[in-house]
Amino acid sequence: MKKKNLLLTLVFMLILSIGLAGCSGSETGNDKESSVQKELVFGRGGDSTSLDPITTTEGETFKVTKNIFETLINYGEQDTTLQPGLATEWKASDDALTFTLTLREGVKFHDGTDFNADAVVKNFERWMNGDADKFPYYTMFGGFKGDEGHVIKEIKALDEKTVEFTLNRPQAPFLKNLAMSPFGIASPAALEEHGDNFSKNPVGTGPFKFVEWKENDRIVLEKNKDYWMEGYPKLDKVIFKAIPENSARLNALKTGEIDLMDGVNPSDLAQIEGDSNLQTFERPSMNVGYLGLTATRPPFDNKLVRQALNHAIDKQAIIDAFYGGLAQPAKNPLPPALEGYNDDIEAYPYDLEKAKALLAEAGFADGFEMELWAMPVPRPYMPDGMKVAEVIQSSFAEIGVKAEIVTYDWGTYLDKASKGEADAFLLGWTGDNGDADNFIHTLLDKDSIGSNNYTYYSNDELHEILIEAQTNADQEVRNKLYKEAQEIIHEDAPWVPLVHSTPLLAGKSNLKGFLPHPTGSDNLTKVEFE
Repeated sequence: MKKKNLLLTLVFMLILSIGLAGCSGSETGNDKESSVQKELVFGRGGDSTSLDPITTTEGETFKVTKNIFETLINYGEQDTTLQPGLATEWKASDDALTFTLTLREGVKFHDGTDFNADAVVKNFERWMNGDADKFPYYTMFGGFKGDEGHVIKEIKALDEKTVEFTLNRPQAPFLKNLAMSPFGIASPAALEEHGDNFSKNPVGTGPFKFVEWKENDRIVLEKNKDYWMEGYPKLDKVIFKAIPENSARLNALKTGEIDLMDGVNPSDLAQIEGDSNLQTFERPSMNVGYLGLTATRPPFDNKLVRQALNHAIDKQAIIDAFYGGLAQPAKNPLPPALEGYNDDIEAYPYDLEKAKALLAEAGFADGFEMELWAMPVPRPYMPDGMKVAEVIQSSFAEIGVKAEIVTYDWGTYLDKASKGEADAFLLGWTGDNGDADNFIHTLLDKDSIGSNNYTYYSNDELHEILIEAQTNADQEVRNKLYKEAQEIIHEDAPWVPLVHSTPLLAGKSNLKGFLPHPTGSDNLTKVEFE
């Protein structure tokens, strides 16, 4: 009897195992789906300086905050055309002094509170009543509340889903400014809860929620499961990992430590294209890399000295050595792709004898000593700041100028340069909104000194032209004004404009939906792995 029961038990177990095997086979599709990678590790050259976007103009911050916060208006996927964001539509009055925005329904902040018109008003009241040491708001809207040049007269909630802006004067790029990364809308409840610590506890409405920040290492975001865009984001987690060295970042990509990297050295392009497991991405170019000459520090307060240094740098040699042909020499602060670019300006030719003659005329026939600040991190407009600095140092030596190369960590570098502490500094700018105002006024107007005008260059005639260009809605008139502005800047030479680059990124071959944005702030909502 026992033997019979044992035999029946064995038969039953055999049948059960066959059935389970069949069930397992029928679930292969689900297993395959569950095995698809849902975590993206994005390797980059430096850490963010803040996670409160209104407190900075620094690109490594926006790379992260773009995915935590949303703006009232968006840019196109790979351009700066205006598209719906937290506002679904907008209209302007005939005199361009009133803008009415209709807000998106059903949106919540990551803390569960409602996004509505009152939240928009509270964000703008916070920004308008800020100070220059904290918020770069004033450079885009003509100052703070109460300042003579402040653009926004009033903002009010007409109802829960309608906001009205009233301006003191027309501002042609007003809507484009609203779409800029610094103006991501934050949760008023979180702002009140965290106060000055909000920069490390960010709460927005975006596709991803903040989890943790280990400084100089990683920032971790997780999927916003209540995101208003149905079916998105595709990823469950995004990790932004700081790896300063370009070669180390590429090696991390090859070994699978990261999935996507920015700051690809052009010299590594062939190597990446020859690897079937990798792919490259080109970011649409909208940038400028430059050498800033702090105009308040002798001898750089002398225009002839600044012009001499413009003649002493071989830009094409720098491009050939470090950009792999993926750049063009710059002669203006404005990229050629933007309206208002002045192509009639003749670049300062590389001419060491002319440079020496100008120095002699300025009273420095024997040259002088200076500090040359080199960026410590790769940026889209400058893949290797230290090597570029070494080339410039060598060129300056040929005209009797002895340059000592100096650098700091990224946050300190920006802070000290913004205070006018550098003699000359390497830096650059990736456009925020595709308008000439965002380059010339933001970087070189006297209103922007200490914010983004690190050279402390000031010219009253230039200022008047730039304010007129902001105020006039006629694009042809604006273009003419910006061309005049570039002529003044070229003559005064507060910069040595170096390059306009086409930045490269690289990622795993199965990475899909990644569209690099010309502003450098990449939206990862639709990114996924195949």
